[in-house]
Amino acid sequence: MRLCFLVEEQYRHDGMPLEVIHQLRAWGHRVDVLWPGRSLIRISEAIQAGSHDAWVLKTVSGGPGLTLLEAAASVGLTTVNDVRAIRGVRDKALAAVIARGKGLPVPVTYAAARPEEFAEIAEAEFPLVVKPADGSSGRAVRLVATPDRLLEPGGPAGPDGSAGGLLIAQPYVPNSGTDLKVYSVAGELYATERCSPLHPAHAVRERQVPLTPEVARITAEIGDVFGLDLYGVDILLGPDGPVVVDINDFPSFRQVPDAVARVSAAVLDLARNGARGREACGGEASVREGAQDTQDTQAAGRTGAAASPSTAQAGAAAAPPSPFAASSVPRPIRPAASIGGGR
Repeated sequence: MRLCFLVEEQYRHDGMPLEVIHQLRAWGHRVDVLWPGRSLIRISEAIQAGSHDAWVLKTVSGGPGLTLLEAAASVGLTTVNDVRAIRGVRDKALAAVIARGKGLPVPVTYAAARPEEFAEIAEAEFPLVVKPADGSSGRAVRLVATPDRLLEPGGPAGPDGSAGGLLIAQPYVPNSGTDLKVYSVAGELYATERCSPLHPAHAVRERQVPLTPEVARITAEIGDVFGLDLYGVDILLGPDGPVVVDINDFPSFRQVPDAVARVSAAVLDLARNGARGREACGGEASVREGAQDTQDTQAAGRTGAAASPSTAQAGAAAAPPSPFAASSVPRPIRPAASIGGGR
């Protein structure tokens, strides 16, 4: 297969996706890499119908890579993840509205262009977690205890008091100081725990942990609602149960066993069969509704293995089963279609 990866400057030395690119090449596939942040791209020539089997994006929120991916989708090329799904989670304000509208456990969310506007929120709802709507990697996330501390140094506001973009605020969910990060590799789910960026003094060893049925259901339903195949979900275990506080497309997959082989095989599978984006990021299928497809899903091998015999053997040899993986989460079968195919 011929694939094109869009990799932005922040990830030029990152194991994910560079090691995936090396693995795919080692399996005999052609992988081209475009660097939108540091090179001239002849976009009219680079993006042509039929030039690649799929385009894969690893970029920061708001980076130029997403525009290139959308250009590829506009001429009918398959993208991983589906470009409409990516746009739905890159804007955290939009993602919160979509998720709550589908009944997912997401905190009440407020949006404003300037942090002082959040002072209108009832003080009983403080402390608030304030962050940029287009943020990534924990950038500028802070805990604001009371309204009078919204403009303290170190917050998201610029020198003139503006945020330089939309901000969101959510009531703080009391928790142990440990974040649960759940990764999905085309239907395979893996749970890890790590220190919360809001509690850096709380010592937590990043490690893989067992996945509970409730967290697995929520994570799988997020993929279904947004149309994502490779993604991560940040979950807090609050006093009233799991709460979703962030969703990321194509994350780092840290602590996922044999992540490189698993993600590489998933990319090939998605390139062949098409990513599962939903119209307007609001598909009607859900994890519960998809239960009837479990046998068909398993028969089609949709557990992160590659679609071709040679690649499947390579992936299987490098990626043994994990005792923490939730491989039984049902996935609907997708027809082999490109983004431009009117799905």
